[in-house]
Amino acid sequence: MTQTPVDPATSPVSPALSAAEEALATSTDAASLAHSVTRSAQIEADLDVNPDRYRMLTGVRPTGNMHLGHYFGTMHAWKPIQDRGVDTWILIADYQVITDRDGVGPIRERVLSLVADTLAVGVDPDRSTIFTHSAVPAANQLMLPFLSLVTEAELHRNPTVKAELEATNGRAMSGLLLTYPVHQAADILFCQANLVPVGKDQLPHLEQARLIAQRFDKRYGRAVKKHPVFRRPEALLSEAPLLLGLDGEKMSKSRGNTIALRMSADETAKVLRKAKTDSDRRITYDSAARPEVANLLRLASLCGAGAPEELAERIGDGGAGTLKRITTEAVNEFFAPIRARRAEFAADEGFLLGVLHAGNERANAVANETLEAVRTAMGMDY
Repeated sequence: MTQTPVDPATSPVSPALSAAEEALATSTDAASLAHSVTRSAQIEADLDVNPDRYRMLTGVRPTGNMHLGHYFGTMHAWKPIQDRGVDTWILIADYQVITDRDGVGPIRERVLSLVADTLAVGVDPDRSTIFTHSAVPAANQLMLPFLSLVTEAELHRNPTVKAELEATNGRAMSGLLLTYPVHQAADILFCQANLVPVGKDQLPHLEQARLIAQRFDKRYGRAVKKHPVFRRPEALLSEAPLLLGLDGEKMSKSRGNTIALRMSADETAKVLRKAKTDSDRRITYDSAARPEVANLLRLASLCGAGAPEELAERIGDGGAGTLKRITTEAVNEFFAPIRARRAEFAADEGFLLGVLHAGNERANAVANETLEAVRTAMGMDY
């Protein structure tokens, strides 16, 4: 997926490509995606046979409470991967909160809330590592050599950076946001993770991490050792279900249109009663024509109420009220055990801090080893 570098002086934000270059990039990206899909399937099959070959890293920004979109998008997979014997690392990316914000907000509360959520979905701190960015200085120190391995044009081409730049409405982009892909690469490479669960839209970030590892080893690593300093991370592709917010827009913590994992059954019922639907009393499953109705049917289905089409047929002329009641019952029943465990964990702040401190200690030990290997490869071990 690597593209030919373009002079940033002639195109400082988003380097323009000729028609031929665009066609080449599209075909290259399509081939790269096909390879990633095939390779992900191979890894999926190998996990049960050779789980000890893999270290999985995934991360979440503590910008608010975790919600059902997070659960069905990624969190539901953490325990199964851990239980297959894969060394599982969960990053609470607290430093990344300030990539696009002026402050961190109630960061302590949100970090501990995320630890409670992580434990509630079944992550075992004795078998997995839960840690925060800010507590692992050696990992963040990798940003310096890594930044020397990328160009400004490459950073501007990153899809996340481009999207954030377009959304700023003229506001100057921070240096941290511009270098966000490099920070992600440091997250992955410091702990020698070689497996990263991602959606297809996140593949460019993983490719950037692979590219940085390759460039570092080409420039420094092989001059000292005959084997690479960094493992090459690969994608475990997932098809996250498309869940809209309760207002029919993109589900987002900042929009306040989510159902948080920490909500009680009554709070869930209250917000679902306000969920947007439409004026047609007969319930049908049509994602294109009736996205809000389809969204509630999809959510109920994910929570075990049956296939969306079957649910719609069963509700029939019952209208939005029946649809919301069935969805509420399905959500509350499905998440009741998770919420009960979460309440127990959240009530013991000392335990949550102990889990985090233990994870940070392990992350620091690995990060220090990696940084020492980096310094040795660069001839800076004095």
